[in-house]
Amino acid sequence: MSLAVVLYQCAEDFAAKAPALFPAHKARLDEFHAAGDLLMVGTFGDIAKEGSMAVFAARAAAEKFVDGDPFRLSGVVSGYEIRDWSEVYTRGE
Repeated sequence: MSLAVVLYQCAEDFAAKAPALFPAHKARLDEFHAAGDLLMVGTFGDIAKEGSMAVFAARAAAEKFVDGDPFRLSGVVSGYEIRDWSEVYTRGE
């Protein structure tokens, strides 16, 4: 299965900006998850240094998410990368 992984890097001032924008960011996550486009999302251990990651069912969904994400549009995210990923095993298989 070919998936798409989005890697976000946090801006230096993300902790000050993120709380006000989180409800809109979370609503977008919920929308993509409900549609089956967002499979999983989370932060790494040290979010300030390592950022976060999301796994999408297709690259087009990942690109659409990033294009309209309030975190990216408002500078909470300083950079991102979308990588195609081929899943070999999944939980329960």
